[in-house]
Amino acid sequence: MNLSPQHKARKRFGQNFLIDTQVIHKIIAAIRPSDTDNLVEIGPGQGAITSSLLERCGSLHAIELDYDLAALLAQKFANEPGFHLHQGDALAFDFSTLASEKPLRIVGNLPYNISTPLLFHLLNYIPYIKDMHFMLQKEVVERMAASPDTKAYGRLSVILQYYCHVDYLFTVPPTAFHPAPKVESAIVRLTPRKSAAPRARNEAFFATLVKTVFQQRRKTLRNNLKLLSTTIDPSTTGIDLSLRPEALSVEDFVTLANDLEVNA
Repeated sequence: MNLSPQHKARKRFGQNFLIDTQVIHKIIAAIRPSDTDNLVEIGPGQGAITSSLLERCGSLHAIELDYDLAALLAQKFANEPGFHLHQGDALAFDFSTLASEKPLRIVGNLPYNISTPLLFHLLNYIPYIKDMHFMLQKEVVERMAASPDTKAYGRLSVILQYYCHVDYLFTVPPTAFHPAPKVESAIVRLTPRKSAAPRARNEAFFATLVKTVFQQRRKTLRNNLKLLSTTIDPSTTGIDLSLRPEALSVEDFVTLANDLEVNA
């Protein structure tokens, strides 16, 4: 696949352009776009995946921060009536404005420097989302999909798994990009959970609790809870507070938050 000679990858935007046709086909096969989808692509770059998505869905919203790339994309897809370009920062974008009677299907190759804050930003729009497919650094995807009692398990694992089913799909080698990054990447699928899943009564408190206890993950829950609030009564929960945070499942964190929230 030929890269545009008009644009050089910019480090400050974390740009690594996908050039491997086989990987592109594999990503499209995982997404399975259809002509009834309400598709949103974050960071389309030079349109490597965009072209294949448009071939199958006919309509797509693209969000691109880089002015030069936005101009390149506008020119490249000028004759595609279903291509809708939004030049701007996905971290500040209101995704509800793209919602209609069809839920959003979001895809993107996310730079490492914004991946975690962007994932948390997107969780604000979960009611509007059908699924999300992202390419991220392999390490990040491993953290997203991690199980309790593993080194990778932490705040990102708990919060994302609370809201979504997280599926590590496949690994992408550095050679699939130009310029080639120094690390492997991976494709992940996030599917919002149904309402039947265990829910926190106060999701803001739940998020604060998880963030607080993982700030010092080698300490016990009892010690970490002292950082949260002086009004919390640990005796109100049946969770073993002598455990470290990584020992708790997502459901355990929901239980802990619900037990403590009334005293927070």
